[in-house]
Amino acid sequence: MRITDLLKKQGISLGISAKDKGEVIDKLVALHEKCGNLKDAAAYKEGILKREEMGTTAIGMEVAIPHAKSDAVKAPALTAVTVPDGVNYDAPDGADCKLIFMIAATLDGDVHLEVLARMMQMLMDPEFTSQLKAAKTPEEFLELIDAKETEKFPEEAAAPAASQDGFRVLAVTACPTGIAHTYMAAEALAKAGEQMGITVKVETNGSGGAKNVLTAAEIAACDGIIIAADKSVDTARFDGKPVYSTKVADGIHKPEELINKIINGEAPIFHSDKKAEASDMADNESFGRKLYKHLMNGVSHMLPFVVAGGIFIAIAFLIDAACGAPQDGNFGSATPVAAWFKSIGGVAFGFMLPILAGFIAMSIADRPGLLVGFVGGSLAAVGSTFAAPGGDSTSVSGFLGALLAGFIAGWLMKVVEKLCDHLPHALEGIKPVLIYPLVGLGIVGVMMCAVNPVMGLINTGMTNGVTAMAKNPAMIVPLCALLAGMMAIDMGGPFNKAAYVTAAGLLANSPNTATYMIMAAVMIGGMVPPIAIALSTTFFKKKWSDEERKNGPVNYIMGLSFITEGAIPYAAGHPLQVIPSCIIGSAAAGALSALFGCTLMAPHGGIFVLPTIGNPLMYFLALAIGSVLGMIMLAILMRKKA
Repeated sequence: MRITDLLKKQGISLGISAKDKGEVIDKLVALHEKCGNLKDAAAYKEGILKREEMGTTAIGMEVAIPHAKSDAVKAPALTAVTVPDGVNYDAPDGADCKLIFMIAATLDGDVHLEVLARMMQMLMDPEFTSQLKAAKTPEEFLELIDAKETEKFPEEAAAPAASQDGFRVLAVTACPTGIAHTYMAAEALAKAGEQMGITVKVETNGSGGAKNVLTAAEIAACDGIIIAADKSVDTARFDGKPVYSTKVADGIHKPEELINKIINGEAPIFHSDKKAEASDMADNESFGRKLYKHLMNGVSHMLPFVVAGGIFIAIAFLIDAACGAPQDGNFGSATPVAAWFKSIGGVAFGFMLPILAGFIAMSIADRPGLLVGFVGGSLAAVGSTFAAPGGDSTSVSGFLGALLAGFIAGWLMKVVEKLCDHLPHALEGIKPVLIYPLVGLGIVGVMMCAVNPVMGLINTGMTNGVTAMAKNPAMIVPLCALLAGMMAIDMGGPFNKAAYVTAAGLLANSPNTATYMIMAAVMIGGMVPPIAIALSTTFFKKKWSDEERKNGPVNYIMGLSFITEGAIPYAAGHPLQVIPSCIIGSAAAGALSALFGCTLMAPHGGIFVLPTIGNPLMYFLALAIGSVLGMIMLAILMRKKA
């Protein structure tokens, strides 16, 4: 959502005077009321004042952004004023505020956070804020914002207008994390359509949910649909239409080729099984490709539980360590506050395996698969057997058991659904509420009680093996180097996810010094590629194009935040130079992290989980060395731009 979509000319007042903060708030609320944004101005103002009581919304640099979520708001909106003489807004830098925006947000969703994040990125430019403060008319004010927003977020080209007959080509993009690949593929397809003179509309299934959703009328009128996704998406709506399904990377690298497959009639007609709306895939996909998408559907839903739960548990350890609690079996729960964090984090972590298995099975068999997956993952977590259905610690099959439960139980439920098609039509209504759950529970119960003892032995052997390797300096360093290097091979693809899930699974099932070292190596391996590229675009400018140099510094932030995907555009443009350089830099950083004995108790977060990093100074030294090594490799392999 663009700023210019929320800010009207009537909501802008330039060159006002105000004696205090309260007068400015009154003026901004009045502008909202004038624009028809509010149901109840008094109630909305009360929300603004409550937010101000929590702390000033001034951000410094003579700018403030008061905001509130309220049921008194009709629809998300913005107002703005400039105060040439300034007004005291309790800014952190002590300066009077001269440019003030007010965000009105509804209770549903987090529009105010999206707008805040976007505005913060734009307002960090002092020249831009100076231009806004000097604007003479609301029209000029809006033009400045629109130009800056287009410059700052060039990927957000306006959605193409449909022809009278609708969009010729529709597309859906999705990746496991829903952060980078999803939107990069959408942008590439939209731009390619524009260049080819073909109307294209792209629906993005990102981390914040589906955006730009395809309508039934658009689907009916289009020539065909491209699905560029690495996880399952809703395809039942495309029944009877030409559908070409491929990986999200093809949406980024081969958009013209994909559009031509639809235009030239090369996409097969898709026929949906109505019983599996969310998991059906186009016929052109290989079995291995379908396996990967089912797995990524489970992983993408599991990650939030791993990250949030892991950080809460890490906080518990930090609290006990700060209080001097003995590092025994009760460490992390020795003090009441630590016990609270560890208990809440443990609950979130406890959902990890059921969520993984549940959404793998749901990807295969839709809703009937959800129960079998959840129960199978739970049985894997506790180690249920025929002799001990309540769980046996020696038979816990953990991550591997949950994977098996998700895939096998999901496919078995597909068989059950097919068999139930032969039942009398009168039983149609009770199948989803009685027959599927009852049969599915029996299947997964018998299956997991049978396989848990075997999988438990394998899981225990792997955990003990990794722990033994970690205790041997000669083994832990190659292991950490391997996993860290894998993080840079495809920067968010199967190798990257395999390394991350391995480390997160070990961290969840067997938290100890060895698994903390592996987690540290994996995270540093994901941080190196963006930072190495940022360094290269900073110190070896002649190796890169103007656009690459311009976007390079953003990778400092992405790298330090453990968002490896920031390196993808550069790897896509120069794969033979960027990928080997990043692999070498990441592997070196992972090896050094292990050599220095660095540990990490949280499964994500980059520099934002600094307190959970063991031996942090040496960890950042390893990060710096790996990043510089990657930069040097790029300097050697990249040719100067003409």
